[in-house]
Amino acid sequence: MPLYLEDLVVGKLYGSDEVLVSDESIVEFARSYDPQPFHLDAEAAKRSVFGELVASGWQTAALTMRLRVTGELKLAGGWIGLAVEELKWPNPVRPGDRLRATTEVIEKRVSSSRPDRGVIKVRTTTYNQRDDVVFITQSVQLVLRREIPSP
Repeated sequence: MPLYLEDLVVGKLYGSDEVLVSDESIVEFARSYDPQPFHLDAEAAKRSVFGELVASGWQTAALTMRLRVTGELKLAGGWIGLAVEELKWPNPVRPGDRLRATTEVIEKRVSSSRPDRGVIKVRTTTYNQRDDVVFITQSVQLVLRREIPSP
């Protein structure tokens, strides 16, 4: 069931399913979007600061977006991004990691220019199977209102 501005509670955490990150998906993403040796080749990655093959941070960000969209926070009208205020990658994602995310609504308000819409700020934290934080993002999203005010 889609959630409208009026349904959202500041401070509430919304969960997600899990996604498995494979060697193949790391290399495939890197070939297209981030062709650095530590994302493309396990042998080259051994000589990097990571010591092994790791996922691109942008792959982690993209997987996090998937976890948001398919997770518990189903925004009416979809995930319409207005701004990204923070991106952090505190730990690398490795082959075999299972990622999950939590998204917290940290602010909400009615749009000042479009009263039929709302603006929310959310913080999403992505974890691996050991509960290590691998990605944090804070963004501003447009969300529909259920109750549209009369003009």
